[in-house]
Amino acid sequence: MATSRAPNPGAAAAGAVAGGEEAAGPKVSSESLLALKRRARRINKALAEKYPYAHAELDFRSPFELLVATVLSAQTTDVTVNQITPILFARYPDARSMAEADPAELEAIIKPTGFFRAKTRSLIALGTRLVDEYNGVVPGRLEDLVTLPGVRAQNGQRGAGQRLRHPGDHR
Repeated sequence: MATSRAPNPGAAAAGAVAGGEEAAGPKVSSESLLALKRRARRINKALAEKYPYAHAELDFRSPFELLVATVLSAQTTDVTVNQITPILFARYPDARSMAEADPAELEAIIKPTGFFRAKTRSLIALGTRLVDEYNGVVPGRLEDLVTLPGVRAQNGQRGAGQRLRHPGDHR
């Protein structure tokens, strides 16, 4: 009398293979760099056609404002950031004024974003570095952006993209 065993669905899902064979890992592309760039451009074009009105939800008028807004956006919503940035940028319109900010006053303005003490330290340090190392101008290179206080790679990419689109704006 033969017994039938039900297949183990977990083994297949986990990539287990019988007979000592190795499970397939992530595939490495054999595309040339040029082919990869062309494919990326096609994907970008298709996305732009499908989502023609896609844009950053943060309100800003300059690379400096965008960079500050992205620092503030950590652990909060863009809506919350957009509610406080008009007040913030009226009081601190550029890197120098941010660098010279009174911490208690800055904290009071950005408190709704959460983590306001850490963000205050980051923003003052950010303003200081921009003034000291970049003459108050937001650098356009991602490699420079990600070294700034409060800036992560994601923020840097957002800022670099905007900076490169508007190179003449040095606020």
